[in-house]
Amino acid sequence: MDLLGQLFDTTAMTISRAAKDVRPLLETHGIHIPASTARFRTPADIARFLGPDKDKIKPTC
Repeated sequence: MDLLGQLFDTTAMTISRAAKDVRPLLETHGIHIPASTARFRTPADIARFLGPDKDKIKPTC
């Protein structure tokens, strides 16, 4: 939540509230998002995770 807050220029609390609001809406439509095991604290963490292999994040459609 902290990283998303940094990326979207808001607070972790705001991100948490938004996630709590959105999750039930998605689940109502049959979309279930599993908890992630990846933990990123900074944008650099994401860049290192992706590295040259941009295919680690797969499109859903």
